[in-house]
Amino acid sequence: MLDFNKGAGLIPVIVQDNQTLEVLMLGYMNEEAWEKTQAEKRVTFFSRSKNRLWTKGEESGHYLEVVSTAVDCDQDTLLIKANPKGPTCHTGARSCFKTDYNQNFIFQLEQIVADRYTHPVEGSYVNRLHTKGLNKIAQKVGEEAVETVIAALAETETDFINESSDLLFHLLVLLREKNIPLARLAKNLEARHQ
Repeated sequence: MLDFNKGAGLIPVIVQDNQTLEVLMLGYMNEEAWEKTQAEKRVTFFSRSKNRLWTKGEESGHYLEVVSTAVDCDQDTLLIKANPKGPTCHTGARSCFKTDYNQNFIFQLEQIVADRYTHPVEGSYVNRLHTKGLNKIAQKVGEEAVETVIAALAETETDFINESSDLLFHLLVLLREKNIPLARLAKNLEARHQ
């Protein structure tokens, strides 16, 4: 149960991208905003500057669709994982926090690959691989692995980065072909680490 009394009726809310886990923004909710967020499955804040409820995206259409919520141990802060429908920041940026790059782009790329499977795009490399089937995709991962090893041993750092990127991309396609999400690998690695 959230404790709205500690912050004079407001609690801080951290919004995180459900796919990439990137922090998108920080806002505040009162109890009414929290109830509206739960009912509509879209993030609604209490705007301190407007002194009213404000649903993120109500003017731009860039809503934050709620996937899950978690309350902190003191029950006075909320974490919301959301699917953003467009940029989150009023500046047009992906996040309200300046970062040089999307450090979690691999998760976003996983989603792009999955989307190509669900909504094929003519001329898409992912769709060409998917059409060729599991054997060809696995073969491509093997080829890219060999090229990565060669680049690590005998080529430039740029070559190694490029070959490693190719290997990771093709592994993402193979994982999608096998219907195994990256999250499952992360859980497996975490369990093996303990």
